[in-house]
Amino acid sequence: MSEEKLNKFSVSEDCPVRNVLDRIGDKWSMLVLLVLNEEGVLRFNEIDKYIETISQRMLSVTLKGLESDGLIKRTVYPVIPPKVEYELTERGQSLMPHLQSLVSWAKANLNDIKASRVAFEA
Repeated sequence: MSEEKLNKFSVSEDCPVRNVLDRIGDKWSMLVLLVLNEEGVLRFNEIDKYIETISQRMLSVTLKGLESDGLIKRTVYPVIPPKVEYELTERGQSLMPHLQSLVSWAKANLNDIKASRVAFEA
């Protein structure tokens, strides 16, 4: 195998698939994107209520990461108490059909996957 082929997938910065999946493939990012897609503009505490099992610290880290990739937009309003809202950007919206396809595939295959896991463990 050539050096170029070996590096194609091994170096995260050079591999578009790994680079993007490193962000959206974590435990929470995809759920946050799906919630924002379904509900539109939400405040931090509203997102937290939709995803009850996420800690506030992890939600904050996840939102910052998605914002840094330009997938969500954070709007801060100069009021007291502070009001901050999150929504999908155009880039985030362009990702949603692909995530929705993955969600559909997961729903269609979940029972078979669970059965395969049980069979594998036996």
